[in-house]
Amino acid sequence: MTEKDQVLLRMNSLLESWEAARDQRLIFLSCYQMMTSNVLLAIQEQSFEDNVWVRTLMEKFAEVYFIALDQYEKKSDPPKVWKIAFEAPNFSKLHVIQNLVLGVNAHINYDLVFVLSELLGLEWQQLSEEYRQMRYRDHCHVNDIIFQTINSVQDQIIDRFDPSFEIVDKLLGPLDEWLTSKIISSWRENVWEHAVRLVDLADEQERLEFKQRVEEESVHKALEVLKFSRDAGVIEKLIL
Repeated sequence: MTEKDQVLLRMNSLLESWEAARDQRLIFLSCYQMMTSNVLLAIQEQSFEDNVWVRTLMEKFAEVYFIALDQYEKKSDPPKVWKIAFEAPNFSKLHVIQNLVLGVNAHINYDLVFVLSELLGLEWQQLSEEYRQMRYRDHCHVNDIIFQTINSVQDQIIDRFDPSFEIVDKLLGPLDEWLTSKIISSWRENVWEHAVRLVDLADEQERLEFKQRVEEESVHKALEVLKFSRDAGVIEKLIL
């Protein structure tokens, strides 16, 4: 990490304070910090076709997380999907994987749509099809980095909070990592389609309606995750 990696510095500072306070929000942020570290490493190794563009995307992506967190802590109406993700760790009956997936869902299925569409919108109409495909390939290359990070997330985060999960991992072998990668890849493919759709919409009312649809879809996914909770009333408690 270089001195310029302010994103990681902010994440590490939060993780340190949350660790001391035993704040379970560190479950998602620990995962996010690992993913971000590996993306930064890939950028330093010139792994992307446009490393500067990916770096800009990564920084803007992290910033919207910090904004949502600040809104939540100041009680100033964060996005609903983030309110669910930030409050979920307060419920001891939620599994570590549920807490983790709620954060991943909010950041990918909600945040990434808008960050990606904002960046693409600055240049999309001027880009040739070749360069549009280059942007898409860099977007997809992040999936490879996520897949490579999944094992570490499981060993350092999931197994830490639920040691019994190690047994499941040994029984499934690489199958659980493969399934997780497929789910996230599918989500990110949907994000790309949503972002391009948003860029192509010229009518402001249509854009507003589509943004509302994106939020509703992300909240729906969060509620699906919560259905597996051992606390029957957790959904009502989190969405009120």
